[in-house]
Amino acid sequence: MDIVLILKALVLGLVEAASEFLPISSTGHLIIVGDFLNFTGARAEAFEIFIQLGAILSVVWVYRERLLDIAINIDWDRKAQRLILNLAIAFLPAAIVGLLLHKYITYYLFNPVSVAGALVIGGIAILLIERYARTGRVQALEDLSWRDALLVGIAQSLALFPGVSRSGATIMGGMWCGVSRFAATEFSFFLAIPTMFAATGYSLYKEWGGLTPADAPIFAVGFIAAFLGGLAVVRFLLAYVGQHSFAPFAWYRIGFGGLLLAYFHYHPWVGKVG
Repeated sequence: MDIVLILKALVLGLVEAASEFLPISSTGHLIIVGDFLNFTGARAEAFEIFIQLGAILSVVWVYRERLLDIAINIDWDRKAQRLILNLAIAFLPAAIVGLLLHKYITYYLFNPVSVAGALVIGGIAILLIERYARTGRVQALEDLSWRDALLVGIAQSLALFPGVSRSGATIMGGMWCGVSRFAATEFSFFLAIPTMFAATGYSLYKEWGGLTPADAPIFAVGFIAAFLGGLAVVRFLLAYVGQHSFAPFAWYRIGFGGLLLAYFHYHPWVGKVG
């Protein structure tokens, strides 16, 4: 067993957990941290896909009672039906764009320089939305209209660009539509379940043939770290959004992205595109 690889898997699992649900971009951070740890290539790509499954299962666990209630009462509960319909509507834009453009986005944009630029631009967008969005129109998750869901889904499709952040795009998209910060955050969590399961399942199907039994310990460590870390981050964010804005995350994005741009200006990135 390669202890160095195990430690890299642990670090990347925790990075996934910390960045998947906060509006700072998990894909972007995994690309950057993986590059600095020299953990890249097809094996690393499959690993990063797999640990996303651990992160999304943490959301399922946190909301397990509510999800079970929806499943049991879906036949007659109008609010549950509306939520399922809204999730389906919001899921479609990113699914369609992803199927059409995934290969090109992966080839041309999955590199640290693109991520750094997206971090800065996304941080500025968060500050603008926090400043100008009116978020009082929709206070509860169940009160979102299908139009709100569609706009959030369109915003989510922007997160196919690495560094944008899926959670950041969906939460900010909801807030821009007039959804309260807490309701937008909850809808982002629920939307993550079908979106990430679909993306993870599709990607693992494509990459599965390249994996070997020797990869199991590395994948297990990353999966467990992403799951346990995800539990903590989801609970933290739900408590945080009731009293605070996302401005600190925006400034983090701008500062971190700016440092990366400066670093790569003086140390040009020479990795393989894609």
